[in-house]
Amino acid sequence: MIYVHVPFCHRKCTYCAFYSRVESGELRLERYVDGLLREMERRHGEQPHGIQTVYFGGGTPSLLPLPELARIVDGLRRWFDVSHVQEATIEANPEDLTPEYLRGLAELHFFNRLSVGVQSLDDGMLRMLNRRHTARQALDAIENAHAAGFDNISVDFIYGLPALPPLTLHLPPYVTHVSAYALTVEPGTALAVQVEQGRVALPGDEEVVRQYHAVGQWLAAEGFEQYEVSNYARPGYRSRHNSRYWDRTPYLGLGPAAHSFDGHRRQWNVADTVAYCQGAAPQSESLTEADAYNELLMTALRTTAGLAVAVVSEGQRERLHRGMQPYVDCGWIVFSAGHYVPTAEGLLHADGIAAALFV
Repeated sequence: MIYVHVPFCHRKCTYCAFYSRVESGELRLERYVDGLLREMERRHGEQPHGIQTVYFGGGTPSLLPLPELARIVDGLRRWFDVSHVQEATIEANPEDLTPEYLRGLAELHFFNRLSVGVQSLDDGMLRMLNRRHTARQALDAIENAHAAGFDNISVDFIYGLPALPPLTLHLPPYVTHVSAYALTVEPGTALAVQVEQGRVALPGDEEVVRQYHAVGQWLAAEGFEQYEVSNYARPGYRSRHNSRYWDRTPYLGLGPAAHSFDGHRRQWNVADTVAYCQGAAPQSESLTEADAYNELLMTALRTTAGLAVAVVSEGQRERLHRGMQPYVDCGWIVFSAGHYVPTAEGLLHADGIAAALFV
């Protein structure tokens, strides 16, 4: 699997803590693509075996002009074996998905899945988040994508906002996947400043939990299955790419601030576009046995598949059983067919459960 990081945005959302920068010139975009192509050439020997998924994330990949996007796709085809890719996703903001842009995407004959950052269908909440689009534009973008031939569309929503509009929208069948995230206040973001200064008042934990359940009930009624804390899909449409992060499949990350994992070692590129384009060396760390075990706990317990005892080393199993028992007793975890599986309530506490079991 390959991840491509596009670190540019039209403007910064108030809540975003990912590495991105506001873009203001085509020359800078061209230089970024030049740097990305050089990294592909340099690292093609690290190609993970059997590439089945590619994901363009950001930032805002749909900010890239179609000719630059085509250069990246051509580079992937040149330096990597992408002939067996089953899922190729590109993240996009609604305001970028004009009929013309969507036709250009389709003509690349590469992407078969879109991830659209809807975030909210309340225009007031969108303004608070510093989004550039309206609710109407988001719905139109989804329709435009379908008209252009995309029938595998994921949408992002945010809950934990000051107001959650009534969830009455009927999702068309070509919206196959929903990622619903709780709004978090990350240090250093504009939202953190707004909350600290009292300009934005966010709901308390009880209201956030209520909104979480409301989203889940709405999506269940629409025919979606929850398969991870923040992810829901129609049958057969789970994100293949993201699912492989959760089972710790090796992957190659390309672009500024992108991370890679070979099964034993993590590597990350410099979070600075200029330095990246100038060839700054990546950093890396080798995972200890404890690191790998803790990551396994953190990822597996966020999924409805749960943690398979068989993948835990024999030396850790007794500790695992002992540590899990209180959560089984309180109904947050069920032990079934050799798996520790979080219940609906347990998913709400998945990160805390994993942290309590860390070695």
